[in-house]
Amino acid sequence: MTPTTSAAPTPTASGSDPAAPAVALHAELVAVVVAVTQGMPRVLVRDADHALPAGPFQFSHRSLQAGLRAWVEEQTHHPLGYVEQLYTFADRDRASIAGQPVISVSYLGLTREKTPAAGETANWQDWYRYFPWEDWRAGVPAIVADEILPCLQEWVAAGSDAAERERRARRVAFTFSAEPDSWNEELVLQRYELLYEAGRVPEALRRNPALKQAVVPGTPMPHDHRRILATAMARLRAKIRYHPVVFELMPERFTLLQLQQAFEAVAGRLLHKQNFRRFIEQQNLVEETGGMERGVAGRPAKLFQFRRTIMADRAIAGSKLPLARQA
Repeated sequence: MTPTTSAAPTPTASGSDPAAPAVALHAELVAVVVAVTQGMPRVLVRDADHALPAGPFQFSHRSLQAGLRAWVEEQTHHPLGYVEQLYTFADRDRASIAGQPVISVSYLGLTREKTPAAGETANWQDWYRYFPWEDWRAGVPAIVADEILPCLQEWVAAGSDAAERERRARRVAFTFSAEPDSWNEELVLQRYELLYEAGRVPEALRRNPALKQAVVPGTPMPHDHRRILATAMARLRAKIRYHPVVFELMPERFTLLQLQQAFEAVAGRLLHKQNFRRFIEQQNLVEETGGMERGVAGRPAKLFQFRRTIMADRAIAGSKLPLARQA
């Protein structure tokens, strides 16, 4: 049974209209479950349509988070570890198939990838397949300069008047850039919403079939799940700067190179090796295990572990990742 609430009655001269019809409100729980595997950021989707795990909040659930965990385990057979509430989406034009207003309470979950069992439809996907313009680890993505900026310049030029064109131009300059020094990796949601407003993603064409514009590459998701994923990416990219949350994505023992690659996977940016190691050492968040990496060519690297029992709730001092210079 899905819980509903009733909209407040329309006020009248006497205070309210008791005859006003109640409006059912559908509450949905949505999970963005993230892992980093071999230096690649991965997100768990539940079917071939690339839908995020989701389900209605039910009265049998003792809490929103308990309901979310139940749906994720039922749909993906993957237990959740770290979970935090992300955002509540309650736009006025969100509705279920039956026409009910829908609010989506989204959560970010961090875990380690587990291979799905035979017959399961849930699977892990590289999150950059949904946002190919967000991966700057190999330099400026060609899609930014070759496809996105030209179509956004067309959108700017199509503004209704000079003031509107100026407003659009400022938004494009703020969110998208072909220059590494001015690229802000935390603006994932703003960039997606700009492309949506410009009618350049398939989700916008679903909402407005009259649009006949070419869309930019990137796998679409059902409903507004790509918007929810963008919100989660932005949250995680911001959070790794000030909280040791990235260790939720790491195995119990890891090398400093593997840790750096996890940071880079999430941020979509390369980090300066020596500066990154100084950054980690200054936080005093890891300690040597005494073991060495095995089964690798060349000189084996030391294995480290997170100082979880000592530093479980410590914030990272400072707020700037040691980005590598890119040509």
